[in-house]
Amino acid sequence: MDKWEIGNLKLSWLDGGVTHMDGGAMFGVVPKPLWEKKYPVNERNQIELRTEPILIQGFDGKNILIESGIGSGKLTEKQKRNYGVTDESQLVKSLEKEGLTTGDIDIVLMTHMHFDHACGLSRWEGEKLVPVFENAIIYTSETEWNELKNPNIRSQNTYWKENWEPVEHQVKTFKEEIEPLKGIRMVHTGGHSDGHSIVELTLESGEQVYHLGDIMPTHAHHNPLWVLAYDDYPMTSIYEKQKWIKPDTWYFFYHDCIYRAVKWDSDGQLLERVPRSPKM
Repeated sequence: MDKWEIGNLKLSWLDGGVTHMDGGAMFGVVPKPLWEKKYPVNERNQIELRTEPILIQGFDGKNILIESGIGSGKLTEKQKRNYGVTDESQLVKSLEKEGLTTGDIDIVLMTHMHFDHACGLSRWEGEKLVPVFENAIIYTSETEWNELKNPNIRSQNTYWKENWEPVEHQVKTFKEEIEPLKGIRMVHTGGHSDGHSIVELTLESGEQVYHLGDIMPTHAHHNPLWVLAYDDYPMTSIYEKQKWIKPDTWYFFYHDCIYRAVKWDSDGQLLERVPRSPKM
């Protein structure tokens, strides 16, 4: 399990599964000869995208998760094949290594509720779906929550009732931004989805570190123009990336198969990096 300590915080990446998605879709209109120099691709034109929830400790003794993984036993064989799922979640085992259970999670921050982020919120108990993090408050934007419950012809393929109905009583929504705890801020950006949000963490030193969710799912998406074909509002993604990507600032990732966190200089060159271990 990878860990990263920065200032007063400790971040731990839990085993939430792995997908392999089409590289062309993940880089939109960017030609493959350009993006394949930045991120590895397999013979099926798929890129590896981790789905590893990030455990944050250091805020008032609370155990905080960003995202929930793809879960276990939630996908059909056809879905696993289509989404290139090679490993499902082992989140319970990851938490055990930290001396924790799912009941010890106090807060779950959901940048958005697409299946590869939200499947891990519920699990099967016999023939009934129940919450995984039974004691947690789950934060997501009001816009995201409303579309999740009433998806359109495009979003219905990724917003599944199995992921929200069991946890509806735990969800707290917000309009533009919210501070679940002092030093943690969620900001609604839109872009990838209409309700997409980012997470800003402020250290005791005053330094801020960011998780930009899927408007920058990997370090290879640093260029503001490199947005996903999956983005519902790509021009919004571009605008928000221009706004939030800053030099000499740490960014950490849920999907990246190479780095856990990176920092760029003013020319867009990698200044510092926290590599992902080859094996969890």
